[in-house]
Amino acid sequence: MHPPTFQTLTPSTTFTRLSYPAPHVLLVTLCRPRQLNCINGAGEQELRQVWAWMDAEPSLRIGIITGEGRAFCAGADLKEWDQEQSSASRPNRRLNTSGFGGLSRRRGKKPVIAAVNGIAHGGGCEMIANCDIVLASPSAVFALPEVKRGVVAIAGALPRLARAIGRMRAMEMALTGRNVGAEEAKSWGLCNAVSQKDGDGLAVEGGVVQLAVQWADEIGKYSPDSVVVSKEGVELGWEGIGVEEGTQRLIDGLWRRMEGGENMMEGIKAFVEKRNPRWVESKL
Repeated sequence: MHPPTFQTLTPSTTFTRLSYPAPHVLLVTLCRPRQLNCINGAGEQELRQVWAWMDAEPSLRIGIITGEGRAFCAGADLKEWDQEQSSASRPNRRLNTSGFGGLSRRRGKKPVIAAVNGIAHGGGCEMIANCDIVLASPSAVFALPEVKRGVVAIAGALPRLARAIGRMRAMEMALTGRNVGAEEAKSWGLCNAVSQKDGDGLAVEGGVVQLAVQWADEIGKYSPDSVVVSKEGVELGWEGIGVEEGTQRLIDGLWRRMEGGENMMEGIKAFVEKRNPRWVESKL
């Protein structure tokens, strides 16, 4: 592990475990394996704080989310949800602006990789639909079973899936609630790659967490400014605005702040001098 020196206060967590498997990389592990990593109200609050902290902490450039045990995340804690039905003040956890787990509607500046180690149902599937890169273990299973429970995947996945995998496949997931396996998900464009082996955790050789750390480590070596601005450019296309409008927004926004900055000058100078660049932390 590579524990960095932080400039900001690390959030305290109970339902998630934070670790640092490579420089500039935050690994967030959901750790309620007996509950299939269902996220309760307190866990949601934790995750929102974690992602906000990652964006604010200069030494962190990319995050990974995974689950402990045989599940990535089986969605909301339905037992807790059931108890809340009789409460006079029911919290709308799934309707906050960052979405389920602080991810399903997140517009953070730093990328998040989902390392899907098993079951990704309901809110778990909604989170991955808004992650920047999705990697899956061979036994990973994606599903939106809300119709079977009389509820709806309202935390942002429905329109995002329609754009990511097409209307018909999104309808199939939303209306039938059926399981979609890892290889099928890859063929649909729901995940980027499938790892060689099953299993949770970094210790599994050829497992999905190792694969995610490899991807994150590679991204973490590049200019943090370029990563932030490139992610924003793709996000603008995701929002459904015209390509020219999206390009102009990017130029007038983050690009203007990045242009002529330390990392841009360093990257070009390092290329000319045939050496590895020495990046500074992003100030965007």
